[in-house]
Amino acid sequence: MSEYHIRPTLHFVYRHPAHFIAFGGGVGLSPAAPGTFGTLLALPLFHVLSPLLDPWSFLALVVALFWLGVWASAVTGRALGVADHGGMVWDETVAFLLVLFFVPATGYWQAFAFLAFRLFDIFKPPPIRYYDRVLKNGFGVMWDDLLAACYTLLVIAAAYAWLG
Repeated sequence: MSEYHIRPTLHFVYRHPAHFIAFGGGVGLSPAAPGTFGTLLALPLFHVLSPLLDPWSFLALVVALFWLGVWASAVTGRALGVADHGGMVWDETVAFLLVLFFVPATGYWQAFAFLAFRLFDIFKPPPIRYYDRVLKNGFGVMWDDLLAACYTLLVIAAAYAWLG
């Protein structure tokens, strides 16, 4: 039997706007590495949105998407019976949108940022692991990925300073 009370399906994702958001429009239904696909979802979103918005508007949008994710994750987590289901990928998408905002817009920097973010999200160094363990609500789902984004940006800044 699955550890989740409800096994999410495409029907589940499209049944409620919160489920659609939390599952990244269905990307989170990927049978393998849904968090990786949720992170990759940020790339086309970034490349569509960033030319349309000035920097402050883009950051305001990321903040709004974070709080939208808090709501969507809470609603979806309750519906599934588990606070942070692996298919809920909006947290990775929004956090990586923030990373992309600060990373040089070249393929190798974005690829490096992607790898660094995924490593921090998967291995959860302190204090990410602590917050992932104790915050079992929509905010907790979003918060640990925001911390992974901050770690990623620190690594990117150090690498950029070193490599130029």
